Order: sequence, then structure tokens, then C-alpha cells
Amino acid sequence: MAIVLARNNVSPARWVAFEILRKVEAGHFSSVLLAADTAQLEPTDRALCHELVLGVLRWQLYLDHIIEHFSKRKISSLDLDVVLALRLGLYQLRFLTRVPQSAAVNESVKIVQAARLSSARAFVNALLRRATREAGYDPATEIVDPIEKLSVQASHPQWLIQKWANAFGLEETAALARANNETPIVAFRVLGSSANEEDVLARLSRAGIAVEPSKIARRAFRTPAGSRAIRELAENGEIYLQDEASQLVAEKVAAQDGERVLDVCSAPGGKTTSIADQQGTLVVAGDVSKRRLATVARAVGKQKLKNVALAVLDASKSLPFAKDLFDKVLLDAPCSGTGTLRHNPEIRWRLKPDEFEILARQQKQFLVNSAEVVKPGGRLVYSTCSLEREENEEVVEWFLKSRDDFQAISSETVRTWPHRDETDGFYVAVLKKL
Repeated sequence: MAIVLARNNVSPARWVAFEILRKVEAGHFSSVLLAADTAQLEPTDRALCHELVLGVLRWQLYLDHIIEHFSKRKISSLDLDVVLALRLGLYQLRFLTRVPQSAAVNESVKIVQAARLSSARAFVNALLRRATREAGYDPATEIVDPIEKLSVQASHPQWLIQKWANAFGLEETAALARANNETPIVAFRVLGSSANEEDVLARLSRAGIAVEPSKIARRAFRTPAGSRAIRELAENGEIYLQDEASQLVAEKVAAQDGERVLDVCSAPGGKTTSIADQQGTLVVAGDVSKRRLATVARAVGKQKLKNVALAVLDASKSLPFAKDLFDKVLLDAPCSGTGTLRHNPEIRWRLKPDEFEILARQQKQFLVNSAEVVKPGGRLVYSTCSLEREENEEVVEWFLKSRDDFQAISSETVRTWPHRDETDGFYVAVLKKL
């Protein structure tokens, strides 16, 4: 890649961002690509690359409306590489005030040249230069319908804005959608003993990095994004980066010394390892494939945990354990992920309206099978990172109506929200087996 960058004279941050956006269009996830593909970049280039990729994905619809306005062409009629180069340029022009306009324009022109689309250079150059001259153009100004207007203003699919407006009201939906486009606070937990925690926090304080305890999760801490020291602590295995709401889910399991705990859908391992920090607890981490469990194994190894066993299992079928075997079972069910759009913005463009019903059927089956291995008096924790009632309250209500041997501990039911709590949106229900 270094040879290509030098030959085409494209800045490393922008070229890597362009290539990552290409892969996202092919179905890959930005979070995985940003972790893997930016490792060799210099810190300043890495930070810019992250900003460009996530910014373009968050504001994609808004940017596309600007492209269509200035080009008088539909996005679908343009070559994908041209669209990506234009989105990158427009994002810098509209949202990154420290980037010179000339750099934003010229680098996008270089990108289409490097992508072997020389014929598009003049088109990209002309459109972006017009965008600099008409910087005040707002694609939502002339839209009358409030749902469509918010869809463009906040860059979310119109059907999803309508769905949330029906469920939460338009004002709440507007706050939620705006929060989804903000850079999230970095949350972490310190690995090891309380002495390690004191040492890590003291070092961060001496480095001038502001850290505050979470109001959501007992062991979580928060700090502004972009700290090199935080990244180095994570790479060294001293802290684990994990959203506060995700940490809260693990806390709700309430694992005690001597207990057996099953994490049914454990990858990538954040909740598993958080539970396993209770050293007297045996945690069985399950997931559907060896590939997914490999990510859990890496997290377990990096945190030097000795009390985690791995098990390949398919939660859509009877689990491969004796009935009533586990004191606590966590089912963090596969879901739409609508609560994680700050971290995973591409999800909003991939979801389809009929997926929630399909996911709910799967979640119900997973919950039924998970319930069989909870011992009487034990705890079954159901969670998702979805905002949708179909995947949350309605699944739990259906389950409790079909089972008289479980009851909800209503005082422990929790929802978190990006716009209210500055966390990912999670739902957690704690069910006790009678």
C-alpha cells in the first residue's frame, strides 16, 4: 500500500479511509476495518482516518443529497468510487473546519485518479469547488414533511425515523438521531486488582487526561475520545475498552464466587471477561462457531483469565448442557443493533423494515433454549443493543406468558439511550427461575 500511496500522491489517511469505505460497501464492518487497516498509520493519520470513515458513514444521506443537488444526477447513476471520493471531500468541507478547502478538493480528485477513474477528475473537482462556493446550501431547507426533513437533517433512513417517531415521538426521535451522529465518549474498565485501577487512574491524571467514573456501570470509567495514552493502555492489556451499557449488562448477571455462569452468545468477549473478573466464578463462553469463539479466546488470553471455558453451540437448538446446570445465564441476543449507531453507523443503511420480526422470532427461540439450563433460583439475563420493543419488551412478555416457572425482577429492568445517557442503547431484563 505504501508504494501505491507514494505513486499516486494521496494522503495516507484519506486513501485508507477510501479503501475502508469500499469494503464497508461490500458488507464489512467499519469497526473491524478501522482496528485492522489503520494499525500502520501515524497517530495523526490514524485519527483523521477514523474521523473520515465514521463521519462519512454517519452523514451519508445528507452528503448524497448535496451530491445530487450539485450534479443534477441520482447517486445510483454514479460510479461507487466517485461517490465515495465525493462523500469524503464534502464531509471535510462541511464538518472539518481545520482542513483547508483546497486540500479537501484536491485529495478527492487524487483519489479518483488513483482509483483509475481519470475521466471523473474534472467532475469531482467541479462539484466540490461549487460546494465551496455555495457552502450555505442545506438540502433539508425546502422539505416540508417533518419526517422526511429530519431524515435528511440527521442522515437516517426515512422509514427508521418514522418507526421511532411512532414509538417515541418526533421530539425524542430528533434527539436520538442527532446523538447517533456524535462521536461517543470512550468507556473502559481497568483490568486486574483495585491496586491496578488506582495506578492506571493516577498515571492518566499525571498525563493530564480527564477521567470520570461512570454513572451507569460500577466499574466503568469515561474519558474524551482520541487519547493516545488510552489506546496504548488498551494495547498493553491494562484496560479494556467497553461501552458503559455493555458493562452494565455483565453486572446484572451478578455472578458470585463458586457459581457456574453461561454466556450464550459471547463473542467478541467483553461481557464474558467482565463476568470472569469475579475469579471464583466458572464462566462458559458459548457461540455458534470456532471463528467467533476465537475472538473471545483472544480477549480471555489478553486479560489472563483462567476461569473461562469455550463451547461451540447453536442457541437456536437445545443447548449441549444438562438441564438446570447453571446458576446464571446471560443471553445477549443477536439483534438489529439500533442502539449502537454511534459506533456502527453503517447499520442504519443495511437494516430493512421486515428484519425486526425475523430477529424477534430468533430471540424467542434462543430465550426458550437458554431457560432450560438455568437452575431453580437462578438468574436468566436477557439483553440486546436494540432500541426496538419488538426485540425487547415484547420478547420478554411473550416468554413470561408461556412460562410459569420464571418471573421478571422488575426493579432490575434497564434501558439506556444514546441521547439521555451518552451510552449505547441497551435493554436488559433479569428473570428469576422459580
